Amino acid sequence: MLCAVSAPKTCISYPRNPIFRLRHSASARLNVSASIHDPNGFKVEYTPWLIVGLGNPGNKYHGTRHNIGFEMIDHISQAQGILLNTIQSKALIGIGSIGEVPILLAKPQAYMNFSGESVGPLAAYYQVPLRHILLVYDEMSLPNGVLRLQQKGGHGHHNGVKSVTEHLDGCRDFPRLCIGIGDPPGTMDMKAFLLQKFSSLERNQVDAALEQGVDAVRNLVHYGFNRYMTRFNLEQKYKYHKV
Repeated sequence: MLCAVSAPKTCISYPRNPIFRLRHSASARLNVSASIHDPNGFKVEYTPWLIVGLGNPGNKYHGTRHNIGFEMIDHISQAQGILLNTIQSKALIGIGSIGEVPILLAKPQAYMNFSGESVGPLAAYYQVPLRHILLVYDEMSLPNGVLRLQQKGGHGHHNGVKSVTEHLDGCRDFPRLCIGIGDPPGTMDMKAFLLQKFSSLERNQVDAALEQGVDAVRNLVHYGFNRYMTRFNLEQKYKYHKV
């Protein structure tokens, strides 16, 4: 496999499972591509994925429910050896691969309600099709630590997802990995709940979910929405139900 990052008069090639260190100027045009030759000698091109976790920047929000999307990106980054070390389009990004497939990891830094200001330009810049933009975010309609993969959907009153949709020309047909954080207890204010950190039990559930999420993303990138994804969602739905 060959993964390449190119800029004017610059071309750097890396072997499989690379760690990219991008040191080009902000004005340099960066492209992500990957290809291999199959046993018959034909060149196979891979369409890159843009995987975006939603959250708020800064230590104040670290570890809160609303930042679970950031945590998922950190887990993928660590698992795949991808450094998040470049700022582009108001996002912290890292370029690498899952197997032969090139991926771009992103954590928007313009706060949750303006996440689309990063996603729209990044998708256009790297020419990532809508079907390969995976958005990762917290979901109150799911029990804490339960995951759900979707091919498309609405914003569900999630301001970050709403912003992304608006900056993708209103298109909603992009994949999502939703991570359950549960509902606010009693009459607790929703904003206070979202900015609250997890209890020790909830933290254990979330940590396990993040590990499962890495495997789910790997399978999605390699195989798309196949039968595995249907089984995955079903297993997640009943993961806390004892038979």
